[in-house]
Amino acid sequence: MSTYQLAQLNIATLLAPLDSPQLAGFVDALDRINALAEATPGFVWRLKDEGGDATAIRHFGDDVIVNMSVWNGIDALHDYVYRSDHAQIFKRRREWFARMADAYMVLWWVPAGHVPTLAEAAGKLALLQRLGPTPDAFTFRDPCPPPDAVGTQTAADVLP
Repeated sequence: MSTYQLAQLNIATLLAPLDSPQLAGFVDALDRINALAEATPGFVWRLKDEGGDATAIRHFGDDVIVNMSVWNGIDALHDYVYRSDHAQIFKRRREWFARMADAYMVLWWVPAGHVPTLAEAAGKLALLQRLGPTPDAFTFRDPCPPPDAVGTQTAADVLP
C-alpha cells in the first residue's frame, strides 16, 4: 500500500457569469456532483469555499474556476471522472467552458494526509505546461506511479 495519495487540479475558463442562464445546468449540478465525489470510494478531500464548492476561488483569474481534490489513487479518481454520473456533466463542458490552449488539468502525488495549496497546484500545472508529463506533474493519458511504488526510483533514492 502506498504512502502517497493523488492530488488533482483542473481549471476552466467560464463562457459566461456563474449566475447566467448559460451556466445554469452546470451550477444546478454542482451540489449533486460534489456529493457524488465525496461518496466515491477513494475520495479523500476537496477544495471548498464558504459556499461548499470552489466557484468563488479565483486564483487563476476572474473568469477561471478551479477544482482541486485528493484521492487514494489514480483508479479511484479515473472511475469518478469517467465512469460515474460525473461523466455526463463532463461531456457538456463545452457548453460552459472555453477551450484552453494549454494544459488545464494536472495530477501529482502527495504524501498521505497532505492537503495541497493552490500555490502548489499552480506550480504543478505550470510544470506540466512547461515540460509535459513528468513524475512530478502528469495526466491520465501519461500517468506516473507513486514515488514508493515497487520498481520506481527517484533522485533522492540514488544520491548520497
